[in-house]
Amino acid sequence: MPDVIISLVQVIENKFCTASDDGEKVYSRIVEAIKGGDKVQISFEGVEDLTSAFLNAAVGQLYGEFPEDKLRSVLLPPLEASPEDLALLKRVVDRAKAFFQDPERFKRAAREESGNAN
Repeated sequence: MPDVIISLVQVIENKFCTASDDGEKVYSRIVEAIKGGDKVQISFEGVEDLTSAFLNAAVGQLYGEFPEDKLRSVLLPPLEASPEDLALLKRVVDRAKAFFQDPERFKRAAREESGNAN
């Protein structure tokens, strides 16, 4: 059972979960709950649009803040998420895990792609 259910729509007061600054609001709530020792469940109920930018800010950066095993034990499966939302969330989490395991590799790749290999 979750100690805290975080409703995306209630936190950002919008059914369009698209902006990274709105994702930051969700991230802050999640971090506060985890640091308070709570188990967290995110509710997607009422969400009409969802982007990776929002999820990167809301969930992805948690992997830079907490060890993966800690997150696995305190983040419960999301509520009311569509299959598309779950697929997007999985991609965001997988990329975040890879990035935070070796951030320099991603920074190098970004520099090389932009033509600035230094």
